[in-house]
Amino acid sequence: MGELFGTDGIRGKANTPPITPEVAVRLGKALARAFDAKGHGSVRAVLGKDTRLSGYMIETALTSGLVSMGMDVLESGPIPTPAIAHLTKSMNASCGIMITASHNPSDDNGIKIFDHDGFKLSDEIEVAIECDVLGGDIDSTHIGTALLGKAYRVDDAAGRYIEFAKASVGNRSLDNVKIVLDCANGAGYKIAPLIFRELGAEVLEIGVEPNGHNINLDCGATSTEKMGELVVEKGADVGIALDGDADRVIFREASGRLVDGDKIIAACALDYKRCGRLANETVAVTTMTNSAFHKAMRAAGVNVLVTDVGDRNVIEAMRANNLNLGGEQSGHVVFMDYVTTGDGIITALHVLKLMLDTGRSLAELADVFEPFPQKLTNIPVTEKKPLEQAPNLADAIIAADKALGSGGRIVVRYSGTENKLRILVEAESPETVQKWTTELVAAAEMDLQQG
Repeated sequence: MGELFGTDGIRGKANTPPITPEVAVRLGKALARAFDAKGHGSVRAVLGKDTRLSGYMIETALTSGLVSMGMDVLESGPIPTPAIAHLTKSMNASCGIMITASHNPSDDNGIKIFDHDGFKLSDEIEVAIECDVLGGDIDSTHIGTALLGKAYRVDDAAGRYIEFAKASVGNRSLDNVKIVLDCANGAGYKIAPLIFRELGAEVLEIGVEPNGHNINLDCGATSTEKMGELVVEKGADVGIALDGDADRVIFREASGRLVDGDKIIAACALDYKRCGRLANETVAVTTMTNSAFHKAMRAAGVNVLVTDVGDRNVIEAMRANNLNLGGEQSGHVVFMDYVTTGDGIITALHVLKLMLDTGRSLAELADVFEPFPQKLTNIPVTEKKPLEQAPNLADAIIAADKALGSGGRIVVRYSGTENKLRILVEAESPETVQKWTTELVAAAEMDLQQG
C-alpha cells in the first residue's frame, strides 16, 4: 500500500485528506492523463457513487479534474460498484470510478477505480497515478476550450445493469420465492429490489431509505440481526444483506442462521465441481477463510488457492490461474464467468438459482461444513505502525502459535480500508478462542498505551 491507495482504492474520513475536493481534482486530472496515454477505448470515464452525502462533493471535484484534461464523464448517480465495473467495459470507456467507502460508516468515503476491462487497477498503474496526485497540481493549461471534456448523465445506467444481472442467471424465474432484502441504505437501494421483483420474487425490503447519513447504520451486510429476525417473523425463504456499495452479500437462512461467504463459496464450488464447471478444479479464497472450509474442499477433491485479504488479491489470483470462482468470508464472491469483481446482487441471484435448481433450502446448501470457532476483533488505531514495533503483541502471537499448534491459528493484520488492527483467532473450542483473543487484545492495547 502507498500513501494514497489502500487495499481497495482510496479511503478515509470525508473532507479530510485524502478525501477532499482538492485531492479529488488532482486525482481526476491524473486519471485522465493515465488513461488517455493508454489509448483504450474512448477517452471517457464512467462515474458512480453510493448514497453518502459527501459523494456529491467528491463527484463534482472528480468531474472537474477529468473534464479539465479533456476526458468526458458519464455520470450514473447512485449505483452499485459492480455496475460501474460492468458499464465501464460495456460502454468501451477508458476507466470506471466509484465513489464509495463500501461497508464503512457514513462519515467515511472513498474512490474505487476500474481499468477499461472492468478490473481494478494494477499496482503499477496505482503507483503512477499516486505519484501524479501527490506531486501537486497537474497542469491542464494545454487543454484549450475546444478540447475540454463534457459531463453527461447516463439515464439508462440502472436499466443496463439490471438486464446484465438478470441475464447472468438466464432470467431464471424466482416465482414463489420469498426474500427479505436489506440494501444497507446504500448504492443498491433502488436497483436490487427491482431485479428480484422483476424475476418474480416476493421482496420484503429494508435499508432502502437513504438520507446521506444512514448508510450501513445498523443494517446491511455488517449488521444482519434485524434482517434475520424478519426472515423468521415473515416466514421468508432467505435473507439477503448487501453492503453499502453492493459488492458483497451476507445471507440468513429460513431459521435466521447467518450464512457467510465461506459457506456460499463452498456450496457453489461443490455445485460447479459436480457439473464439471469448476475451472482447474480450484477455488480462490483468503487467509481469513475458516479452516473447516479447507477440510471440506479437500474431501470433495477441490483445490484451494489462498491469497492475502482483499477481493482484488483474490481476483488477481483467479486471473493468473484461470479460475472462475473465488471470494472472501466477508461476502465478496466472484463468479468470473460473468463479472470482473465481487457482486452482491449477482451472487444472491446465483444462490437463489442453485436453491431452485437443486430443490434444496439455503440451510441444506450451507451445511457443507461446520466452521471452527472463530472470533474477529477490531481495535481502533491512530496510525498503522509495523507490527514488529509492538513487542507485547509479538510475544503474545508467538505464545498463541505455540499453544494452538495445528489445532488453530491466528491472523493479525491492519485493515486496508480503516484505521483498525484486526485480530482473528480460530481454534477447536470457543473457550480456547476466547482465551487467546483476550490475551492478544490485551497485548495490543498495552502496546498502544505505550505508544
